[in-house]
Amino acid sequence: MDPEPSTPPCVPPSPGCLSPGHSALLSALSPDALRFDEDDDLEVFSKDATLNDGNSFSPLMLASPSSMINQVKFEDEPEVRDLFITVDEPESHITAIETFITYRIATKTTRSEFDSSEFEVRRRYQDFLWLKSRLEDAHPTLIIPELTSHKKQGPGLLSRMGQTIKAVASSVRGVKNRPEEFTELGEYVDDFGQKISVLDKVSQRIHKEEKDYYEELKEYGPIYTLWSASEEDLVEPLRGVAGCIDKCCKVTEALNSQLSSDLIPIIHEYVLYSETLSGVLRRRDLIQAELDGKVDALVNRKADKEVLKEEIEKLEDKVECANNALKADWERWTKNMQTDLKATFLNMADSRINHYEECLATWESFLSSQSYDEQFDAQEDGS
Repeated sequence: MDPEPSTPPCVPPSPGCLSPGHSALLSALSPDALRFDEDDDLEVFSKDATLNDGNSFSPLMLASPSSMINQVKFEDEPEVRDLFITVDEPESHITAIETFITYRIATKTTRSEFDSSEFEVRRRYQDFLWLKSRLEDAHPTLIIPELTSHKKQGPGLLSRMGQTIKAVASSVRGVKNRPEEFTELGEYVDDFGQKISVLDKVSQRIHKEEKDYYEELKEYGPIYTLWSASEEDLVEPLRGVAGCIDKCCKVTEALNSQLSSDLIPIIHEYVLYSETLSGVLRRRDLIQAELDGKVDALVNRKADKEVLKEEIEKLEDKVECANNALKADWERWTKNMQTDLKATFLNMADSRINHYEECLATWESFLSSQSYDEQFDAQEDGS
């Protein structure tokens, strides 16, 4: 991971819509919650790593600490938003063998299970990976926010190979008794993932084009100012054009800034969520496949029947719990996703409308003044 000091390494879900898994995630960030052996807590970064490259967009970071979760105020709806967490203030630590980053985690809460209403700790990104891994083990079908990194791939190689082998074995064996609703959900997730990935690429391409346009516009205005110095009869019109370009340049810069801070991070977050949802469904299917295997073994009498019956009962309970947890968390996530994306697209649409209206008003005002000057000059010539 290439840490950036202005952005959190992960953003907890909105406090007003916490699932059991998310509650566990946030509750575990208390001062004494995480304990690691030194070997497990190593996350080495290059000592010349860039920490403030604002032009790059990491797939696990938001472009602005004021976006997403940090826009939620603790005072808003206190009966609902009873747990508010910010992740900020990255701090570099240099030792003889490594350079690493820690982040401040500040918590405000009205929940009775906490000893204090406010506290803060510092944690390394490795701590988040560890916690996410433990939560997925304990709650395999809850939708836990993704922490993917192009450098840090979560579990170790052997662990990932084991997960892959299990997934392949499950797909080969097939899940005989998967409820139709989860098949449809899987199809939805695949479709959603493809569409949100396209939106992610398009939004970043638009941002690049808008940025290039702004850079060209910024160079365009001064040309008219220089031109006016050599054209005595056109000094005012040329300066007026330069002024209009300068105003349009400023509103374009503001639009690009909003695009990079409000639209792109949210779209990319849901790209990561689509990967999370696919993982949740795979884990659900693994539990189902394990149950199917035990049922087949009982039918074929490949093992002690009493032992198998007991194992089947436990797995049936496990499958039912997994299904219920997934359905409840899916409903919550879908509602939040629709609200987030709708608000994001509407805000960007409004911003673009305002941008074009401001530019249009600027040029209309300039052209109106030129028309008035021409009429005034014509009247003077006639008199």
